[in-house]
Amino acid sequence: MLASLCRSVRACLTDVVSSVVRCSLPAIPVPHVASLAPGSVLPVRAYKSIVQMALCGPFRKKRPPNKHMDGKPFMKGIVLKTLIRKPKKPNSANRKCVKVRLSNGREVVAYVPGEGHNLQEHNIVLVRGGRCQDLIGVKHKIVRGKFDCAPVHKPSK
Repeated sequence: MLASLCRSVRACLTDVVSSVVRCSLPAIPVPHVASLAPGSVLPVRAYKSIVQMALCGPFRKKRPPNKHMDGKPFMKGIVLKTLIRKPKKPNSANRKCVKVRLSNGREVVAYVPGEGHNLQEHNIVLVRGGRCQDLIGVKHKIVRGKFDCAPVHKPSK
């Protein structure tokens, strides 16, 4: 019942869109691949018709998965070393970072957000993606309040 209803709605929509397109838009010739000059660029993502554009909607760009974490949003790791990094040119500070061995065996440098931390060697931490914009090569962050990493303490009034 529902499938037949969807088919009939799609057929009606296709007929309406194709008739509107036929009436309002001039035909645009599309060059064949053989007639193009070498080195000219073909459109990578192109619909075959206006109907496809109406039915499918716009292209949505996919973000590439995090290669160090195998596309996972979070990953557990062990702290190997605590580091202090200096940010890029206009900023000046000492950013607290840690070198972490992830559960898949890869080693990454992760930023510890917030003021103060209790991380030492051999602590277990949870790492998430998200780069620190003013630190070169730091593309991960530590999740505060999970496993051995203490949460950020609010100052008491």
